[in-house]
Amino acid sequence: MARTTTKLILLAALVATAGCASKRPKILPPSAGEQPAGPVDNGNAGAIVPGSAEDFKRSVMSDTIHFALDQYDIDATSRSILDSQSAWLMKWPDRRITIEGHADERGTREYNLALGDRRANAAKNYLAARGVDASRINTISYGKERPIALGSDEASWAQNRRAVTIVLQ
Repeated sequence: MARTTTKLILLAALVATAGCASKRPKILPPSAGEQPAGPVDNGNAGAIVPGSAEDFKRSVMSDTIHFALDQYDIDATSRSILDSQSAWLMKWPDRRITIEGHADERGTREYNLALGDRRANAAKNYLAARGVDASRINTISYGKERPIALGSDEASWAQNRRAVTIVLQ
């Protein structure tokens, strides 16, 4: 009898606490350091702020240049992209950037980190030669750690051999 009473008391307690459980909100707030999803109303009805990262992406040909296999030289296409970036950076002399160097999945981790570093520094040196103060440019290599194309074919590898310019806020 005491056992049945104990079971009934436990069951009643479980039922009572189950009704008190809070439900997960449909839309979660962004975590620390994360940008909120969707449009943010800043009073400009979606206008892009001049000198912002969004303005950079809109104003330049591309934020990304690509490289040939095991190469870090700047070809004609990359020069025109970097020329458009340097023009924007000269217009906004207070903006700092980071250039990320990337490689495809082939090769060792160490080799690809070194290759990504050479690619990022090649882009930095080109921008500096075009008049952008080198102290405004940071570089970082991710090697093969952050691919944008996940396939194991030439088309995917070509997309991953890149240097990406990020405007810091």
